[in-house]
Amino acid sequence: MFPRYGHRDVTRSKGSFDTNDEKHVKHTKLSKVWDLYEEREPELVKIPFASRLNLERYIGLYESLPYVWQMLKDIGSIRACWFYLGLYLALQFVISLIPAVQLWYSGQLLAIVGSAIENRTVDKKLLFSVAGSRIACSIADLILRHFSNLVSRPLNRRIRHYYTVHGFGVLARLDVPTYDEPLIRQQISRAFSVTSGQSIVWRTVVHCVHIGSTAVMLVSQLSVLFRVLKDQQDGPLLALLSFLHSLLARMGHTNHLNSGVWAATTRNADFIKLSGLSKAVNNPAHRKEIVAGNMGEYMHSEYQRCSTTLGPDAEGFNDVLTNFRQHRFPNFVSIILRPIKELPQIVFTLRAVQYPSSIPLSLASLNLITTSASTFSATLLRLYDQTGSISNNFSTICKMYEMMHMENRIQDGTLPYPENQQELQMGMSIEFINVSFKYPESNTYALKNVSFKIHKGQLCVILGQNGSGKSTILKLITRLYDPLEGQILIDDKDIKVLKLADIRQAMAVLFQDYTHFPFSIKENIALGDPSHSSSDLDRITQAAQLGGASEFIERLEDQYDTYLDRPVNDLYSNLPEGTTSIFGRAVGFGRIRKMGGMKSNESTGLSGGQMQRIALSRLFMRSLSESNVGLMLFDEPSASLDPSAEYSLFERLQLLRGQRTLLFSSHRFGNLTRNAGIILYMHDSTIVEKGTHENLLNAGGEYAKIWNLQAKAFL
Repeated sequence: MFPRYGHRDVTRSKGSFDTNDEKHVKHTKLSKVWDLYEEREPELVKIPFASRLNLERYIGLYESLPYVWQMLKDIGSIRACWFYLGLYLALQFVISLIPAVQLWYSGQLLAIVGSAIENRTVDKKLLFSVAGSRIACSIADLILRHFSNLVSRPLNRRIRHYYTVHGFGVLARLDVPTYDEPLIRQQISRAFSVTSGQSIVWRTVVHCVHIGSTAVMLVSQLSVLFRVLKDQQDGPLLALLSFLHSLLARMGHTNHLNSGVWAATTRNADFIKLSGLSKAVNNPAHRKEIVAGNMGEYMHSEYQRCSTTLGPDAEGFNDVLTNFRQHRFPNFVSIILRPIKELPQIVFTLRAVQYPSSIPLSLASLNLITTSASTFSATLLRLYDQTGSISNNFSTICKMYEMMHMENRIQDGTLPYPENQQELQMGMSIEFINVSFKYPESNTYALKNVSFKIHKGQLCVILGQNGSGKSTILKLITRLYDPLEGQILIDDKDIKVLKLADIRQAMAVLFQDYTHFPFSIKENIALGDPSHSSSDLDRITQAAQLGGASEFIERLEDQYDTYLDRPVNDLYSNLPEGTTSIFGRAVGFGRIRKMGGMKSNESTGLSGGQMQRIALSRLFMRSLSESNVGLMLFDEPSASLDPSAEYSLFERLQLLRGQRTLLFSSHRFGNLTRNAGIILYMHDSTIVEKGTHENLLNAGGEYAKIWNLQAKAFL
């Protein structure tokens, strides 16, 4: 559906600059808080005033045309849009002709005035006909614009729905390294965002239609204006002066920010702290610590101190930029605008002195010509603005289609896994051969020259302090990342040649930093095995029992239908509950909530241990069928569990395990290590010891030392 065009690196922004390069970068100190850096745009080779005319934008428009054409074809493929799109285009075309018709009728009125002065009589029938038609044009314009707005709404909704689904697909398929790239997320957000109910695609369609209608309006107005002016004395001169005023007014009104590359930053410690305090006090996540830690008074005093120090400069960038523009001295063009504006009146006065009898007609001509010329010039400048500013929309459309075909950083393999589905019942073997790895944007090794092998059906426990690299091993096994050096083998095959979906389907993993989705408990558990519907309550209940969550779930009012984080909040009027209305009536929502089945508090009140049990239940959901999963990975699975729950969990795992390979990472020593087939003890991103529990105790190394320390704590 979406063809692939020439690939461009979407992670690179257009233009980059060094803030210390004064030759190519202009630095402006907007206030004591904000610094603005702008790229000095050189003139295009052999094209004078190219940067002033934004020629680079128009070149970008040309390069974007294949993507825009694809967008139009995709919109055309939405059959539900055909009727609305055709009607919308027809209405916009008719609306664009109305100003020219109004101008023609204005010329007719001027001709009637001239005839009345010359013949001392007025054709009342013609006068009322022209005046009525002029009024009818205004009414028709209002009605047609109203119908255009009505038609645009269903058209916008259908286009928005189409691209929202595709945008979700882009987000859903991105791997971790690709999604973690800030620029990628920023571009996705911009390409698929909806502002005031309008997607970037709809805004681009509207922009294109407006350019077309403005061009039609311009041509039609020009043809009528030429006919009106050719019979008017000094008409071309007056029109030229009015047009010159509009053009110079546009040149005098320059935006401080150029259309190229710019960046703004602040290094003011007080402003940064002021912003941090404001975010903290408005974030519900910090509320418990602010109250329990008695931080409120201190934060208030610090906010006052920073605010007093900064004074009026404690403003955001846009406000500071606006104030900066307003304080600039008017340029030369702005100064000469005033006398140029008066030139048409001066010409009129001189003509009136020469021909006093023509004053009524000349006054009417002056008004018509200046108004028509100003309207024409405004239309022309609007067309220039629209064709220039649409380049931003076209650029976003390009990014959007590039995102749809963007390749993940982790390349997929080609070999299916496993060759025999029944082999998974015997587990999976994992081997690391001299594996080293750094996280993106990090200069420190998370793993350094790590080698080990876990045999099929073996229980492996990875031990070590926080930050030693335990979780990283699990992330590499699931191919969330690829190693920088070395090789990882799954059943003696390079993990990179195996299909990603296959190897991930064969694994069940619980990460230390697990999350819960903004769905019901039932749907959260069912996501452990997406191939089974959330309506399979028997299977979900079984998984919850294995995860130790069924008991407290069934005590909840809505049980498995309870939302952990309801994605859509109830909405209330602006009258705060518990206050008094203007007539003295207490404000309360009790009866409304009861009628609507709403709750005053959406929080479930579940503890950290209970939330972890739900996460475990999701893992067990995938593991219920022995033929589907050959490897179970647990990253600190008992971090939030009490000793009793931890012991119960390991008992259930032993029963459920069968012949599967199990891998645990933990910083706690316990009964699990006694039964491990292999223990990997890590320190500082490397494996310093490996073997069975007895072997490591007899070796008397770091493992034995930590084991004995923990054993003494219970004596």
